Amino acid sequence: DMNTRSIKLSRPLAAHLSMLGACVSWGLMAPMGNDAMTHGLSGVTMVSLRILGGAALFWLTSLFLPRERVSGRDRLLLAGASALGLICNQCCYTIGLGITSPSNASIMTTSMPIFAMMLSFAILREPITWMKGGGVALGCAGAVALVMTSAASGDSKVGDLRGDLLCLSAQFSFALYLSLFNKLIRRYSVITVNKWMFLWALALLIPFTGGEALSTPWENISARAWTEVGFVVFFGTFVAYILTMVAQQTLRPTVVSVYNYVQPLVAVSVSVAAGLATFSLGQAMGALLVFAGVALVTKSKSRRDMELAKAKERKEAGHGQDS
Repeated sequence: DMNTRSIKLSRPLAAHLSMLGACVSWGLMAPMGNDAMTHGLSGVTMVSLRILGGAALFWLTSLFLPRERVSGRDRLLLAGASALGLICNQCCYTIGLGITSPSNASIMTTSMPIFAMMLSFAILREPITWMKGGGVALGCAGAVALVMTSAASGDSKVGDLRGDLLCLSAQFSFALYLSLFNKLIRRYSVITVNKWMFLWALALLIPFTGGEALSTPWENISARAWTEVGFVVFFGTFVAYILTMVAQQTLRPTVVSVYNYVQPLVAVSVSVAAGLATFSLGQAMGALLVFAGVALVTKSKSRRDMELAKAKERKEAGHGQDS
């Protein structure tokens, strides 16, 4: 009936809007976070605020949802997941964002599927096709072009070599987190996984970063910087994580990967318009190479896809012989 049909239509629409909302939030987070870190906040303090805010929001949300039991062994494993997926990822990205331009930082975030493919080959023995290999080569060439542009410029509005490399390292750590802990994080709901990961991140990180946060002259932080911090914590961390998980329940991975390109488009447009970054022809060429590489990697077939295709061919061949 009409109600069933409307539900079928609205669920994919909600998934697309969720993924779009997440990527726009991340795209806006780059210029906002960068601007906040030029007005009295260090990268280390910004990471501490993200972790503290994320932990508070996910644990508060969990109080209004059915309790999900997590085994003691999985809680310990979530500590490892937190170290890679939150601490390394957010430290490298946030500190890198404070050094390089918001546009370069956001372009580097699209490289994650390339690292994921390389780690799948090394850890899961996924075969590398010519398309995947070509994608990695293009993506690496684009990343090198961006890094070289940053190194030659000497202008943080164009980019910074250290910041670019840190943002790349953030994508590598997140890809490694997905490769090692993918089965674990699928075992529980997004709120349960994130509340324990953020709690572990808080316990592991704050003893090392708390001192710098306490020495920050908070009275000198402007209302504008606090608003930007609020956006980074609430929308760029809490809301975007939830929206991504909602979208991934309905959309295919290849469709989700297409939304990777929304983030740098938003970040570059806003950063250049706000005067926080410049965008040269060399950066544009590097970005196009990275995008092309990611597109080839995400479009190429995985081992599972190949096995399903072979099974289908054998099944069709069997039916042909029977007839």
